[in-house]
This record gives sequence, structure tokens and C-alpha cells, in this order.
Amino acid sequence: MHMIQDLTVRPDAVARRSTRMTVRLAAAVALLAGAGTLNLHAQQPISSAAADGATLVASNEPVASNLFTAALAPMVDLSDLSYSSSVGSSESLAAENYIPNVAESTGDALQPPPRRRYGRPRYNDSSHNADGSNKWAFMAGAGVAIPVGNLHEYDTPSWDFQVGFGRNFSKKFATLIQFDYHHFGLQGRTLQNQQNLYNYGVDAADQISGLDGNSHVWSFTIDPTYTFMDTGTVGAYVVGGVGFYHKVTNFTLPAIVEECYYYCYTVQANQNVDVYTSNSVGVNAGLGFTYKLSKFANERLYAEARYVFIPNSQREGYTIQNVATTSYVGYNAYPANSNKTSYIPITVGLRF
Repeated sequence: MHMIQDLTVRPDAVARRSTRMTVRLAAAVALLAGAGTLNLHAQQPISSAAADGATLVASNEPVASNLFTAALAPMVDLSDLSYSSSVGSSESLAAENYIPNVAESTGDALQPPPRRRYGRPRYNDSSHNADGSNKWAFMAGAGVAIPVGNLHEYDTPSWDFQVGFGRNFSKKFATLIQFDYHHFGLQGRTLQNQQNLYNYGVDAADQISGLDGNSHVWSFTIDPTYTFMDTGTVGAYVVGGVGFYHKVTNFTLPAIVEECYYYCYTVQANQNVDVYTSNSVGVNAGLGFTYKLSKFANERLYAEARYVFIPNSQREGYTIQNVATTSYVGYNAYPANSNKTSYIPITVGLRF
């Protein structure tokens, strides 16, 4: 009897086990189906998502989440499901319900922002003007000084040099303070006439010979400059200025002089025997050209020519022509030094 009862119970237990296994298998299949649905939505092309974007937004339903919930609903009670993540239920729900923006789905968010329009750069700092030019200007050069007009009657061409410092107000306009030194020789007839004047009325034994000499003009001027052409490499400018001019003429004689450094020795050298000076306000004006050495450098070679005019007033004095007839009583034996003076300096150098 007991054996028969055991035989009747075991089939029921087997049936219950089979039912439970069937339920579990169905739940597993439903889980796999939900995961597959999520995977298909994740791999959906952008164009398809864009086409369905309006429906998604209009319904405001989390499609993937609803499909997965519907698949599990017959087998699992989800009403008591709660979030235990450290993020929080609200953040997790927002992540599940995220619906991509239509603009993002269509790729508009991947487009670069519109290009900004840039005007001319404006520097305008302590060392640059608004147009990018340096605020400060320097120049130095050397060349030849050519006497013209009345000065040509007495002097010969020689060398010169100039240095300057100033302010660039823009790429076109600048003002510099310059120092110029212009050296000249003396004409042969100038030296002969002066030697004859020195020997006038002097005994033959005491007369001089070998008279030599030179002349120079140094000046401090303020010179505005305007650049009227600039190609980036080649430029052209006009310049004009006004300032103080000091003119000097020296007459010399050869002499034996003693010089001492570590020891003393004698040499033959010219020694000043007479000096004449004059001062006056003068003006200058000229034209110059520049050449930029490099596209990335500020230095420029320059070459310029100017006309300088010094409106001196000739002083009274002795000359070889009037020494026998003049009533002048004084010591000015070279009144030509105070004549009106004009010359053309041609200079090459570097500007930066």
C-alpha cells in the first residue's frame, strides 16, 4: 500500500518540477527578446531615427524601456521594483527615458560653428600702434655731403653721418629728432687766398706755407617723415625738418708735435692755427627709399637725399680782395664762414 502511494505521488512532483522549468525557460526567452529589441533600437540608422523623431517626441514615451517592460510583464511583477543605485531613482529614470534630440539625430550638432569674421588686427599696446607699426623709430646712416650754391665756391664734397630717434604715429607718419654731421674739404683757391691773406704785410722770412683746412656742419633737427608708398618690401617717403646748425671752418699748418702715451715721441701733424664758427637756424627737405630686409623683420635699408639750407648773414671781415682798402678793424679773416650755406647730403643706412 505504501509503495503504491509513493508511486502515485512522484508523478505529481515531476509535473510540478516540469511546470516550474517551463516558466523559467519562458522568462529567459522573454529576457533575451527584450535585450534583442534594445539592441535593434540602438543600431537603428540615424536617418531612421530622424524619421521617427517626431513620433518619439510627440508621444513622449521611452520606446525601448516600454518594449522591455511589456515583455517581462506576464511573468514578473514590476510594480514593486525600486531603484537602489547610488545615483538615485530620478537620475536613473531620466537616463532610461532619454530621447535623442532630432537635431542631434540628424547630425546638425556635429557641424562646426559658423566662422567668425575678423577685421584688421588692432595692437595698440605700449610698443605698437593700432595698425601694427612700432611706436618707436631709430635710424643711423652715413654717406657723402655735396656743397652747392655759395658753399661750392669754398668747400669740396666729403663724408657725413646721421643718427635719429623718434616716434612712429602710424605706418605712414613719424617724427624724429636727428643729429647730423657733415664734413667738407676746402677748395684749393680758398686755401691759397687765405694763405695770401695771412702773409699780407709779413716779412718773407716769417711767411707761412702749406696751409690746409676743413669745414663741417653739425645740427640737431626735428624731422617729420611721411611714407607715401609701401609695398611691404619697398617704400618711399618724404622728409622735412628744422633745427639748429653750427658751422665751423678750421685752418691748419703742418707741425712737429710731441705725443705721449706710455712713452713720448714726435710726429708731423696738422695743427689748428685759425678757427671760425657761426650759428643759425636751418631747414632741410628730401626724398628717401626703403627696402625691407625680411618679411618678418622690422629693419629696413634706406637711401635718401636732402637739400639743406642755412640762412646765415655774412659778417664783415678781411679778404685778400679788400685787405688793402677796407676800413674794417677786427679779427674776422674768413667772412665766408658766415655766408648763406647750402648742401646736399646723400645717406644710406638702417631704419628700425
